[in-house]
Amino acid sequence: MATTYTISDLAKEFDLTTRAMRFYEDMGLLQPERTGPGGRNRTYSARDRTRLKLTLRAKRLGLSLTEAKEIIDLYDSPRDTGVQLRKFLLVLAEHRRQLEEQLADLKANLDELSEHEQEARALLVKLEKNES
Repeated sequence: MATTYTISDLAKEFDLTTRAMRFYEDMGLLQPERTGPGGRNRTYSARDRTRLKLTLRAKRLGLSLTEAKEIIDLYDSPRDTGVQLRKFLLVLAEHRRQLEEQLADLKANLDELSEHEQEARALLVKLEKNES
């Protein structure tokens, strides 16, 4: 028999809320089997667990959930692995470009901050000399 998980099992394992799990389901990242009265109970498969793990890994890389879904869906399809890898590399390259741009902006902000600190220290030294 295949291993299955409840929403609570996976939420606990990955330190998520059940609300987050339902959101990932709404986004199409997870597709649990619905059982019980009115389909209220969710049963997750090993495939769902893997998709959740990949989703969280993509989030840590800074990818959007939409980007994560596109990439994960590629691996679910029977297409050529080369297509999947090229798409993944394109997404990673774009994300790298964005991060490098943010890093450059942060460095510029830090440089500006340092200039203001130096100016404030110099003014404080002048002020203290004039007071003595």
